[in-house]
Amino acid sequence: LQAALRDGSARYRQRDFAAAAAKFSTALELCSKGFATEDPLKSSPDISRLASWIESKLVICYLKLGHPDLALHHSHRSIIQNPSHFRSHLRQAACFRRLHRYSEAARSAMVAQCLYVLAEGSGLETSDLIQLYWQAMTQEALSGEVSFSVLYTPFEKEDKTEKIKEANKTFAEKHPDYVQHIFTDPHGIHLLPERAESHPDQQYLLTLGFRNKEIGKTVETSVTRKLPVIPGQKTTFSPSMEGETETFWQNTGKRIMAAMAFIGSTKIKDERGPCARAIEQFHHASLLSHLQRGEEQAQVMTQAMAELATVPYLQRVSQEDDKLLQSLMADAVDILAGRTGERVWTRIQKV
Repeated sequence: LQAALRDGSARYRQRDFAAAAAKFSTALELCSKGFATEDPLKSSPDISRLASWIESKLVICYLKLGHPDLALHHSHRSIIQNPSHFRSHLRQAACFRRLHRYSEAARSAMVAQCLYVLAEGSGLETSDLIQLYWQAMTQEALSGEVSFSVLYTPFEKEDKTEKIKEANKTFAEKHPDYVQHIFTDPHGIHLLPERAESHPDQQYLLTLGFRNKEIGKTVETSVTRKLPVIPGQKTTFSPSMEGETETFWQNTGKRIMAAMAFIGSTKIKDERGPCARAIEQFHHASLLSHLQRGEEQAQVMTQAMAELATVPYLQRVSQEDDKLLQSLMADAVDILAGRTGERVWTRIQKV
C-alpha cells in the first residue's frame, strides 16, 4: 500500500495523471477492498480518511485527464469516507461544473462553505472565495434556464403565510413571462452567498414561477409533500410502461429535476426532514433503473449516499431520523451491490 501511494504521489507531482490514477486505484483496492459491498459506516476512521484522500487524488487526476464523470464518482466516494472535509465538497462542485450541472455545483459549494464555517475556518478570504464560487454557480444555473425563474425575498420572523402571499405577488409583477404557475417553497429557509461584512445570517424565502403550468404544479407537489416523490412514478413500473417513462423523462422529467436541483442549491435545512433530498435521489435512481440506465442509476445512488453521510455534520438529527438515515444508507449499499429484498426504501415507495 505504501509503495503504491509513493508511486502515485511521485507520478502526480510529475503531472503524469494517467499513471498516477492507475497507482492510486491500486492503493484504493488495497485499503478498501469490497467497499461497494461492505458497510462503509463500519470501516476504521484511519482507513476511511486514507481512502477519502486517495479518492480525492483520483478526482483531480480524472479532471485533469478530461473525465469529469469518473471524477464525480470518486468525489462522491471521497465524501462518503470523510463527509466533514470541506475540500471534498469543493472538488464535487468542480466535477458538477465540468458536467454543466450548475445547480448541483452550487449546492456542493454551499455545503463546503457551511462545513468550513462550522469547522471554525479562520480565513475570511477562503470563505469569501467559496461564496463567490457558490454565487457564480447559482447564476450560471439560472442563466441557462428557460422553463422557470426565481425570486428571493428577505425573511426575518414575520408571519410566513402573509410573507408568502406578498412574495408571490411581487414575483408576478417582476417576471410576467413566468406566471403560468407560481409558488413559494414553504419547507425550509434559503441562504444566499453573502460575504461576512454584508448580511451574515440573512434568510430568504424562495419563489419560483414557470412558463408551463403542469411542470410548475408538479414541482410544487414534489417539494411541498412531507414525503418527497418524483412525479410520473405513481405506481410500480411494468415493462409495458418503459416507452411512456422515456417520453415522460425527455419531455417533462428533466425540467422538473432541474427545478428541484435549483431549489436545493440555497437550502441547507429542510423542514420535511434531513433525509428528504436523499429520498428524492432514491426516486430519481429508481426512475433511471426503469429506463435501464444502470451507470447513471449507480451514480445517483452514490450521490445519495454522500448526501446522507454529510447530513449529521450540517444539522441536528433526531434518533428517529438517524435510524432512517442509517437504513437508507444500508439500502443504497444493497442496491449498488445488486442485492434484492424487502427494504426501508421499498416500504417508502409503497407509501
